[in-house]
Parts: sequence; structure tokens; C-alpha cells
Amino acid sequence: MIEVLLVQASLPRPAPRTSSRLASRPAAATLLAIALAAVGLGPAASPAAAATIPAGSGSYTDTRPAGTSGPTTNTGTPVTPKVTAAARDKPVPTNDWWSSLAFQRYGDNPYSTPMYGHPLTYQAKANGLEVGYPTTPAIVGDGRQYEYAHKADLTVGLTGLNSPDTKADAWSDWTVTPYWADGSRTFRATIGHGMPFVYAKGSGGDARITTASTPTVFANQGNVVGITVAGHHYALFAPTGSNWNISGTTITAGLGSKDYFSLAVLPSTDALATYRKYAFSFVTGSQVSWQTTGGNVRATYTLTTEAREGTERGTLQALYRHQWLHTSDALTPYTYVSPRGTMKVRESASFTTSQRNNGVVPALPAASGVDRARLTGYLNEVANASDPFSGARDTYWTGKALGKLAQLVPIADQIGQTAVRDKLLGLMKGRMQEWFTAGGASEFSYDKDWKTLTGYPASYGSDTELNDHHFHYSYYVYAAAIIAQYDPAWAADSAWGTMVKHLIRDTANPSRTDAAYPFLRGFDVYAGHSWASGHQGFAAGNNQESSSESINLSAGLVLWGAATGDNSLRDLGSYLLTTESEAITQYWFDANEQVFPASYRYGTVGMVWGSGASYSTWWTANPEEIHGINVLPVTGGSLHLAREKAAIKRNIAEMERENGGPAQEWRDLLWEFEALSDPASAKAKWDGVNGNYTPEEGESKAHTYHWITTLNTLGAPDMTVSGDLPTSAVFSKNGTRTYTAHNHGSTTRTVTFSDGKTLSVPARSTATSTGPGGGDPDPDPDPGTPSTGNTFRLKTGGVLTTATTDPAGADTIASADGVNRDGTPYRPNVYEIKRVNGKVSAGAATAFRLRVDAGTRVGLAPQVRVSYDLTGDGTFDRTETFRYFATDPVNGWEEYTQAAGVRATTGSLGELKNGTVRLEIWNALGNGTSQVQTGTDAAVLRIPYV
Repeated sequence: MIEVLLVQASLPRPAPRTSSRLASRPAAATLLAIALAAVGLGPAASPAAAATIPAGSGSYTDTRPAGTSGPTTNTGTPVTPKVTAAARDKPVPTNDWWSSLAFQRYGDNPYSTPMYGHPLTYQAKANGLEVGYPTTPAIVGDGRQYEYAHKADLTVGLTGLNSPDTKADAWSDWTVTPYWADGSRTFRATIGHGMPFVYAKGSGGDARITTASTPTVFANQGNVVGITVAGHHYALFAPTGSNWNISGTTITAGLGSKDYFSLAVLPSTDALATYRKYAFSFVTGSQVSWQTTGGNVRATYTLTTEAREGTERGTLQALYRHQWLHTSDALTPYTYVSPRGTMKVRESASFTTSQRNNGVVPALPAASGVDRARLTGYLNEVANASDPFSGARDTYWTGKALGKLAQLVPIADQIGQTAVRDKLLGLMKGRMQEWFTAGGASEFSYDKDWKTLTGYPASYGSDTELNDHHFHYSYYVYAAAIIAQYDPAWAADSAWGTMVKHLIRDTANPSRTDAAYPFLRGFDVYAGHSWASGHQGFAAGNNQESSSESINLSAGLVLWGAATGDNSLRDLGSYLLTTESEAITQYWFDANEQVFPASYRYGTVGMVWGSGASYSTWWTANPEEIHGINVLPVTGGSLHLAREKAAIKRNIAEMERENGGPAQEWRDLLWEFEALSDPASAKAKWDGVNGNYTPEEGESKAHTYHWITTLNTLGAPDMTVSGDLPTSAVFSKNGTRTYTAHNHGSTTRTVTFSDGKTLSVPARSTATSTGPGGGDPDPDPDPGTPSTGNTFRLKTGGVLTTATTDPAGADTIASADGVNRDGTPYRPNVYEIKRVNGKVSAGAATAFRLRVDAGTRVGLAPQVRVSYDLTGDGTFDRTETFRYFATDPVNGWEEYTQAAGVRATTGSLGELKNGTVRLEIWNALGNGTSQVQTGTDAAVLRIPYV
């Protein structure tokens, strides 16, 4: 278990998260402040004494309740952010991969604990920054944990540097700049996720690199040196005119009148020339932007740079697996090892990902298989309980209880039980209003130093360590969204909506200029998921156990934004959920079996750490909880899990194998999980118990019965289809798809699905319809029969599809910008289909028929490349690049086919097993854009498979 890792780290751990039974989870200027508070956007200016700050109908305090604590060291000493004067008024993003720079959890370590940027790892010390590149995993903790632990290959700093501490000086979305000062010298080093470079700046001494062992020099070009340490290759870059001097394990260079130098970890020695190009293109910031349109979520990740020498402003970035699986941007052949699998390198300051939006619905749609009388009985058990909150007092357990009630409100409404619905709503409102009003037994308090809002009574270090705010508050946001669906007045800013927004801003603030809260406190936009520890004070970096409770916050944002008409918050929720869903798929469940080391014997993990992952929880080694902790709570935001049905099947089998049989403690959660892949099996298990079990604390028999029975009736979620409204979903059984969507708006909305189906949804209502397509999703289709056929239409949105009902359209092909792009995709349009199975058809060849038009533009040349990833592992085993098609300068479609001839091929065709097929089309020549037709029989690709 994780105990072993923490013993190795020689660092204490939080108290176990338990309950009376097995726990459900580890268990600016004054005027500006006044102005912000007046509109519910920030804390009011604080007088010398404690104050209650109004927030709509609610309120919070600016001083903690008597007898409680805020952030402290492990010995209980209060701490404030460890930042430089330049950063003093900027909200600190706790719960990040580098938070130990700012949060001194351990009193004897004023520098940092190991920080896992990937591919590089770091640790601040008195003499500078340790840098490592772990490439060999260790299996520890009785085989339950794998880790690529930080081990310094070298330390970068200045001669004589001996700083009493390290502070955070500047940060952006995924980069940070630590700062050292010892009275004579100052030193800064900018580091970040996916950055193979360390960009250093210092004064008062020469640049100094100290290696862990005597380095081997493979290149010495004066101010550029290539060395190998511990089998890893590094390049050191001093300003032009300087020279590196190597003496044993110490390498120095005088900076002269300059104050900068850099180093990079190289994927191979022959990459030196490429990396040298960007040695002085210093990264100064990082930023993500996102957009949700037409059922897709697009995100662009951009580094800002400045040229310290020359004019180069580009850079190199290493993409994680969850990123490169969803980008069509060109990647180099260079790769790195990481605990998240292979990282692939892009030569650019930005890249864009595109994913199908994972919809969120308030509840599963009505289904004929549900016995309404039985469901009513189960609903009344909860509504009429003597204590529907089960004695909950702290933020977490109160949240769990709110979540349980919130799940049932739309179900009761669905079957006409309006009295039960309204009683549940009343219970939720009453308890939330208690928390949202200062001065009672439960309240929220704002910490002006840490720029955070903490609920008291607190739990699991949410106060002293700033842990888990996104977990705890997810339930409040989700419950508030359900209330807003039925009572918009309650959710108004003038009523209780302002307090809800404070919780959102504390955990998932979309603003980078908000003086009261940091940008996306816990969500690591580059890693693709959230972190739980506020201080990141472990040898293994930061950690997250319950990824599903992080998803619960994102789902709550979707529903709250939709219910209150705040589409920006709704779309933030979609971005967070869709991104984290892929991270969970890859890093918690290893759905493609490409991430976990071969020596690691488990197929899932309970916790992800900066250094790796472990088959464990904070409080128990019970397999049911290890598997279930990344499932709960099951809501209409959980449907994303159904994207990888084979992985669910393996997950359940492993749980039962490790458990010595089916689940007993958390059987309801795991039945609901299984129902996302195999509803009939889950229904059989439910029927076998016939309601005779004790629900998990955040669950109820009413919700579990409705969930399993509905999916058994309608079929599992069909994640191959998405709607252009984020509050929509599709289910499929026996060749019939069921389409559903909830319209929170005040006018009728037509929802269009990616397979061409449309659904008219009245205002403030849920609508459901059926249509042909899909079939019962099979997690293990016969590899001899292509599950999607062998002829695909191009569909706007980057999709290859067998559907023939899509409307005709056209996509714009970007300009070649006057450069010859023959043979190399340049800003291509990418069309793709996944999970394709089939055997090569003897004598057949790739074929396509496309209609292109350059209008009256002269000298354009659309070009196609078709690629085959035979196993769906993200690596294309076969590529076929066709000769470009010279267009005419006359308006009208022209036909472009494979008859143009093959220009180049790489690799070989082979059997497709859950594979991916991709078509790229770009302009190889010219200065203008062109068009390619979509959605017709003149926009097809045929692959040589049967």
C-alpha cells in the first residue's frame, strides 16, 4: 500500500479517512475588494475585527471560527504562502504539481519536496534545483505501487549559491519559476509540465551544473556542451561568447554581462542540433484556452516565449498520452519516458486537442422497465428517513448526503412524485442555507493569505492542508444545480447563487485576474486531471485518489451553468470533464494497456501520484474500495466511463479476483459501474440480492434501482455519438439508439447528434426519442469482422463515419502559406474513426473519393494521407501519402481520388484490432484556402479490410 511510499519518503501522511463503517472516500486594494464584494465576486474589505461578509442571501466570515485552524506545518505552526514580494498579492494555486514551493508543510524543509513535471523531475535545495529524468520504474509496496521516483542527475544553480529557502516567484497555467537568494546571489529557474528545458537566470555568480556522477561528454562546442549522466543525455547552453569548464562533477560557465543560461534533457544525442535551436527561446508563461461547440471540445495549449539571443520564439513541448491521442498537430519522432506512458514531442509553442464532448444529464431518461411503485417505495425510504443527512456535520459528509438527495430529485419528478421531489428539494435547501449563512454551527470562512474559502467543520485536512476542496464542494455545486433546475429564484445571485459561485471560484475559478481566488486551483490543465493535496508535500509528488469526485465537480459546473444560463461555466465544466475523462481512462484504468509498466501486476489503480500510481486507497486495502473510489458518486456525469467498455469488464473481473468474489461492501456502486458496460449482468446481480443490502453512504436503493433498470432497458451509453448540447446523451441496445437531452433554457431547443439525429426539446424539459443505429456495444467484437465496416464518409467535426444520414457540408482546408508542403501535413483537416476491427483484404488497396474546390484561387494542391493505427495504441503503424491534386481556378467541385497515385508509404498493413483509421487533407501549395465536401457519397474513404 501507499504506506511503503510514505515511509520511503520519511514524511508523515494525513490521518486515515474513515467513518463508523468503511468510508465512502479518504473518507487587492480596499476599494477593489469592496467593489468585488458588491457584485458577489470577492471578499469585502476586512476591518481589523472579524467580519461577516454578505453574499446575496448568504454570508461568510473573514476569520476562522474559534478553536479551528488554517494552513499549518505538520507540527501545527501556522504558515503563509512562501512567495516573493513580486507574487505576494497573487492567489497561489495550491493543489498543484509544484505547490510545495509555496506551502511549507514540513518545518525543516524550506525548499520543496520532489516535483514531477515530466519528463523532468525537480527538487529545490539550498544550492539550486535538482533535475532528474527517471526512466526505469520500481515496483514497491508489496507490488501494489509503481513509481518513477525523483533522483537527481544534476543540480543547476550558481557558484557559491547557498539560499536559506526557495520561494515561488512567478507561475502560469502549468509553469512555475522558483527563486533563490542568499544575500550575494539571486537565481531563478523556469520549469513546467512537458518542458524538456530548464530556463535559468541568475546574478552574483557563474552558471554551475553539478552532476551526480562524473559525466561523459559527447559534444563540446564552447558555450554548448552535451553530457551523459546516469544514462541520460543533457545539453547545457551558456550565452554566446561563454565556455563551459568541466572539472569532475562540476561544470561552470561565466555569464559575463549576461544573466541567463539553460539546459535540456535530450531524447537522444543526435537531437542536440534541434534542441540547440530553442536554447535561448525562454518560456515566460503558459496558457490553455478551450471551446465547446457542435458536440466537440477543443483546447489549445500555448507557451509564451522571449528570445534571449537571436530571434527564435518557438520551443519544444512533450505531450502526454491523453493529449497526443487527440491532436492532429504534427509531432516529431522524439519521445520521452514518463509515469503516464510515452510522451511525444512537438516542435511548436502550441498544440490543439479535439475530443468528443462527454454529455451530462440531470438523470437517466424514463424507461418502461422501471416499476414505478417499487421506485416510489425506495424514494420514500430516503425522503421520510428520521435523519436524511445521517448525522453529517463536516463539509465532506454533508456533501455526500446532499449528493444522495440531489440524485433522487429528477427521478421523483420523472415518475410524477412531485411531493417527494419537493420534500427532497426542501431538505437540500435547508441544509445548504445553514452552511451558506455565517455564525452557525457550520459556515464558510475566507483566508485572505491563502485566498481560499474553507468550510468548518472541516475534514480530511481541508483546513490545515487545503486538501480536497474540489471533492467536498463538488457535492454542493451539483446539488445547487439540481435545485436551480427546479427553483431558478433560489439560485439567483441576490439569493443563494453568490455563495455557490464562491465555492466554484475556490475550486474551479476560470479567471486568471480574480484577486480573491486562483485560476483553477486544483485542476492541472496539462496533466489533464486534478490533484488532492494542498501542499504537495510528499516524496512522490502530489496525488489524487477519487478522480470521480473531481468529475463530480465538472458535471456540477455543466448543470449549474446550464441551469443558470451561464454558458461559460457550462463549457468550462465540459472542458474539465472531457479532459479528465481521458486522463482517468489512461492513467487510472489503463484502458489501452499502454501506460502501466509491464512489471506492474494490476490493471487499475486507486491513486495516481506524481511519480506513478498505486493499487490502494488512503484508508483501506479492500479491493472493492480501491476499484469503487474512482466510480463514486454515480450520477448523470458518470456516463463518460462507458467510453471504454472492455476496460470496465477487466476492472470488474480484477476486483472480483482480488476480492475473492463479488462485491459486498460497495456492491451498489460496482453494479452501477458494470451497468455502463454490461447492463444485463448488473441487473442480474441486483435481482439476486432483491434489495437486501446496505447502500453505500452516498447511494440509495432508489437511485441504484433506477440506474441499473434504466440501462438494462435502454442499453449502455453509446459514446460513439454526441449531441451539440452538453446536457444530452445516447444509449444503445439491439440496434436501437435512445437519444435524450435536457433543455434548461426558456425556449424550445433542437439538439443535433453526431449521427444526424435531431431531437426537439421543449423549454425546461427533458425529451427522449429513439432511432436505428448502434447496436448493443460489444466490448470484445469479433476481430474478423470490422465493427464499423470498411467504407467511411467524411463528416464535419473531424469524424469518419458509416452513417449515411449526415447532412452535406464543407470544411475549409487551411492555406499552405506560400510554402511547399508536399508530403508533410501542414495544418491538415483530420478525420478519424476508432475501434475498427478487420483483416486485410488480399489484393485490395486504400481508396478515396473526395470533392475539392479552390474557387478562383490559383495554384492550390490538396493532398491526402491515410494512416492506420492497428491496435489503437496511438502509434500509426502504416501511413500512405498520396500525390497532391492540382486544382483549377474555377468555382465548382473537382474530384480527387487515389488515382492521383501514392507518393510515399511507411510501415505495413496488418490486422486491425480495436484500431484507428485517420485521413488527413491539407494544401501542399499556394497561398489560399480551399474546400472539401463532407457528408455525401462523394466524400468517402474505403480501407482494404474485410
